[in-house]
Amino acid sequence: MGLFDRLGRVVRANLNDLVSKAEDPEKVLEQTIMDMGEDLIQLKQAFGQTLASQKRTEAQYKQALKDANTWEQRAKLALSKGEESLAREALVRKKSYTETATTLKEQLEQQSGQIETMRRNLTALESKISEAKTKKNMLIARSKAAKANEALQSTMSGLNTSGSMAAFERMENKVLDMEARSQAVGELGGSSLEHQFAELEAGSGVEDELAMLKAQMTGSAEPQGALPEGSTQEDKASPKDEVVDAELDDLRRQLDNL
Repeated sequence: MGLFDRLGRVVRANLNDLVSKAEDPEKVLEQTIMDMGEDLIQLKQAFGQTLASQKRTEAQYKQALKDANTWEQRAKLALSKGEESLAREALVRKKSYTETATTLKEQLEQQSGQIETMRRNLTALESKISEAKTKKNMLIARSKAAKANEALQSTMSGLNTSGSMAAFERMENKVLDMEARSQAVGELGGSSLEHQFAELEAGSGVEDELAMLKAQMTGSAEPQGALPEGSTQEDKASPKDEVVDAELDDLRRQLDNL
């Protein structure tokens, strides 16, 4: 294979590839319908011209038959008048028109066949165009659906779904941590408040009990009168008071050790 043959093949292959990629189904189908419509117009024009030609041929054929009949009548008239040479000339004219009529009749038959063929072609082409329009709409709809699906798939493939779901999981965990911290702070605040009230309640209980003890001791204590002459405070102390003092000293030591 020569270099130019190989180069030509490569060029044709590249051109075919470019054309194939550039073909848009919707545009190609629209252009095809337009081409078929132009073919239909041309066929109708040719049909009209052939039909008009047939009409002219038919008129010429009828006129040739009429002229042939006229010259035949003239030949008869000449013979009746004894004009044999004139009758012969009239018959020559009749023969010429008769031959013309025969030729025109053959043309009429041919034209009739052509017209019938063209009529069938017109009907078939109109049917094909109607079918093509219906199929075109269906193919265009399928083409648009395919393009839309391809665009959707491209969009879906371009999405980083794993990264997005991971981000959602991180945010969910963060919200859970925030909720846990909020709950813990609430519990701590509540326990601190309860602890403060417990201390107040405990303190108030001790004070109440202390006041009650004071009242009891004050009410049970004997009134102290004037000391007799010659007696002192030390002389007034009794063994019972010494016991109480010892208990108080012991209580103070226990409180200091706490």
